[in-house]
Amino acid sequence: MNFSAWAIKRPLPALLIFFVLCVAGLWGFHQLPVARFPDIAFPMTTVTVTQPGASPSQLEAEVTRKVEDSVATVNNVKRVISSVSEGVSTTTIEFQLEADLATALDDTRDAVTRIRTDLPQDIQEPVISKVDIGGSLMTYALVAPHMTPDEASWFVDRDISRAMYGVPGVARVTRVGGVQRQIRVDLDPNALIAMGITAGDVSQQLARIQVERAGGKAEIEGAQQTIRTLGTVGDAQALRDYSIALPDGRSVRLSTLAKVTDAAADPTEAALLDGKAVVAFSMSRTRGSSEVKVEAGVHEALDRIKAEHPGIDFKLVTTAIDETHRSYDSSMTMLYEGALLALLVVWLFLRDWRATWVSALALPLSIIPTFAVMYFFGFTLNIITLLALSVVVGILVDDAIVEIENIVRHLRMGKPPLEAAREAAGEIGNAVIATSLTLAAVFVPVAFMPGIAGKFFREFGWTAATAVLFSLLVARLLTPMMAAYLLKPHGEEKPESKLMTWYLGWVDAALRHRGRTLWLATGLFVASLALVPLIPATFIPQSDLGRSNLSLELPPGTRLQETVAVAEQARALLKDIPELKQVYTAVGSVLDLGDPSATGVGEPRKATLVLDWGVADDRDRDQRVLEREARKRLADLPGVRVSYVSSEPGNLLQLVLSGDDPQRLQDASTALERDLRGIQGLGSVTSTASLLRPEIQIVPNPARAADLGVATADIAEAARIATAGDYEQRLAKLNLPDRQVPIRVGFAEADLANPSLVHQLRVPGRDGPVPLAAVADIQPGSGPSQISRYQRQRNVTLTAELNGRPLGEVMTEVQALPTVKKLPPGVTFLNTGDAEVFVELFIGFLLAMAAGLICIYMVLLLLFNHALMPVTILAAVPLCAGGAFGALLITQNMLSLPALIGLLMLIGIATKNSILLVDYAVMAEDEQGMSQHDALIDACRKRAQPIIMTTLAMGAGMMPIALGFAGDSSFRAPMAIAVIGGLITSTLLSLIVIPAAFTVVDDVGEWLSRKFRHRSSHHSHAAGGP
Repeated sequence: MNFSAWAIKRPLPALLIFFVLCVAGLWGFHQLPVARFPDIAFPMTTVTVTQPGASPSQLEAEVTRKVEDSVATVNNVKRVISSVSEGVSTTTIEFQLEADLATALDDTRDAVTRIRTDLPQDIQEPVISKVDIGGSLMTYALVAPHMTPDEASWFVDRDISRAMYGVPGVARVTRVGGVQRQIRVDLDPNALIAMGITAGDVSQQLARIQVERAGGKAEIEGAQQTIRTLGTVGDAQALRDYSIALPDGRSVRLSTLAKVTDAAADPTEAALLDGKAVVAFSMSRTRGSSEVKVEAGVHEALDRIKAEHPGIDFKLVTTAIDETHRSYDSSMTMLYEGALLALLVVWLFLRDWRATWVSALALPLSIIPTFAVMYFFGFTLNIITLLALSVVVGILVDDAIVEIENIVRHLRMGKPPLEAAREAAGEIGNAVIATSLTLAAVFVPVAFMPGIAGKFFREFGWTAATAVLFSLLVARLLTPMMAAYLLKPHGEEKPESKLMTWYLGWVDAALRHRGRTLWLATGLFVASLALVPLIPATFIPQSDLGRSNLSLELPPGTRLQETVAVAEQARALLKDIPELKQVYTAVGSVLDLGDPSATGVGEPRKATLVLDWGVADDRDRDQRVLEREARKRLADLPGVRVSYVSSEPGNLLQLVLSGDDPQRLQDASTALERDLRGIQGLGSVTSTASLLRPEIQIVPNPARAADLGVATADIAEAARIATAGDYEQRLAKLNLPDRQVPIRVGFAEADLANPSLVHQLRVPGRDGPVPLAAVADIQPGSGPSQISRYQRQRNVTLTAELNGRPLGEVMTEVQALPTVKKLPPGVTFLNTGDAEVFVELFIGFLLAMAAGLICIYMVLLLLFNHALMPVTILAAVPLCAGGAFGALLITQNMLSLPALIGLLMLIGIATKNSILLVDYAVMAEDEQGMSQHDALIDACRKRAQPIIMTTLAMGAGMMPIALGFAGDSSFRAPMAIAVIGGLITSTLLSLIVIPAAFTVVDDVGEWLSRKFRHRSSHHSHAAGGP
């Protein structure tokens, strides 16, 4: 059935179809969330078990291993990663990409429930949660001069977080800095000794007195009444007069034993903006929500809060959304620019305004319905999908150009528009369908690529393929119909130009010396493959975000105040860099980058400085140069590890050594770290090989402890309550109208500095309290501050910054290091993070490439109904390699994910030119009875112009991306450059090489058919045959 003829006869149904598609597309565009990168996250669940004060090695033995062994049995687990630090064991379970997160969460919960009875009694209930956070979106600092730190912290915890959680798409609100209110009962060590009572007794008595309990029911005068026991007090002053019972029967007021104040807990984190202490809060979005909509919602909520509370203000500290806005705006600009350039090419060739308009309409009508399909697939408008659209711009005009050019050629023969449109559309229909389907066929296998790289490719592949198929629909239904009704009859045919005569001379020569032609083409292909090793390879090119996260790490045991001082010292060293706009410092908390394994646990010894460099277009030096400058200035800070934490993929090299023997692992990692520092250009090599932290170890003396009736558990409990306070769930609470404030009993910070304090601690014994020194030896020691485990083995992760060096090169150098080649027995070396994705990317890409070629062959086989014809057409593919690799090499771009996407597109585009030639040659041979040589010359004469036009239109469509006019184009440019380079060589070569290849394949086909005594169907059509 000829669609074009039907559409020309009945224009209304075709118009209606497109009207409906466009309405659906505009609705989809309105609904689509806007993000920067696609949400590429493995389904992850985490199991967090807390036991305050427990050492990492004890937690590892009692909790982590058991949890790991149990969750490892769950279906679809990709890997299990644990990190154990003081008092917290966190196990992250990463599932395969196709696993369903809800099921994974249930399975994890079941696995932990099964072993709950094997875990220690005094741990807090394990928290099992799914990771569905798409990284921190923005951080604001609260500017409220009239509030105390406690009021400001409570304002953030209550009013602000309540307002933020009301915004759709906000997953988490975290307060950074500020303090936690507490009623402090700071015991006097001497008073305790004098009265003969332990800190634990005081804490437990308070917890038993300061409660409100239900106490049963009573029936009085025929009515039922509830009995309640109220022992709570309203404020800290009333607590002072409480009576505490002493072991010898007397009682004493609490104020004799301790100083009671309504104050704050010892701070564990701080936030500073340009050196001033602030209370900040950061929001993270849920996965799959629109960054731009979340931002708008947050702004609205904050404006409301400002209106309700005059005198407060919010200062934006960091945001990831500006980059999204920039990338979205620049992608949109590129779409328009590309479209205009492509249309300019059409007009230059045809010099007919009406024809140009008809092909111009193909663009919006192909792109708009694509949005509806993207919404249906659950994609977002991100760098990848918009890139797919801006790349496809050139291709979309193509089909329309080919149709229009052919119709105009028929009009110049003097036919009336209706007849010209019908005949021209019929003649070229097969070729147009073939070109579009081959392009779609290249993109579809990509959509099934495995792993993270596959996620990137998937959105690209489906978006591009959909747009191409819609453009096919436009070219078959609308273009011929509009041409039939809008174009005017033309005059006579133009004479052949000089250029055409010269070109046909070349083709004639190539056909006569076809052996030499094909050998030259093969030589060029081999030469272009020789370029590949010269091009460095990486995962994702680095982009300039205008923001760096500088992480400072101090030795274990460092106090918060010291960390803040060092962070301020670092800020002072950096503040006269002219590009630096502001510095936000977060101490003791973790930057949320959406990936829990990248950032670790917040500790008072760690600080993060967020350096704001401003927009890339407003400064001369790029982010990499500025980061190096900053690092140079901080080189002399003593006792500090300086590194950059990146929120972008592709900036870090991660290597993991794992094994069961901690000592061998430690030695191997130290050796590897030393070697890594010798590799040129790597920045700050850090290792998680555990730093030791200072400890005071209490070793009970069994004989003396038994004599005095003291148990080890009592010793631990007495020491813990006196120095750190009891577990949160056991503390007494003070009830306020809007919250509960814990009452912490323990020693003040000033008393903890006294070295003999631990010796004199009172421990409950059979005949009253005894000093700790009487039943135990107390000695200084050290233990690991953190243990990390990978796939149920101890591991050490070495991280190095690439500083703009290609990942592929660095990995090759690492594999060649002597320490990697000769690892001690029982220690294994693994690639993780970007390195693992990188390997996955190239393997997946080769598979996709092979699948794409097979798909193209199958599509062509179905269309041409001839087994060897597609071989001629695919001969064009190797011809584009030289241009693509050459262009990447000349412009100094790496072979990265976007460049690979470009190469894949080239396969589809290169076949396009040869399909147009071969299709016409076959038709001329079969229907007009020409000889093989004449048919090819005629095909070149008729189809050279549309081929050159489509190539120029596509090149023009991608020019703005390659030149990177708008925004940061580090991600988009390599792809456009590869495509434009490949287009140029493949078009120029295929116009001459393909005719020669056609004759060879055609002759081989005939020889085979003679051999099998079958006349091929191809020759039974032609009257004479060659």
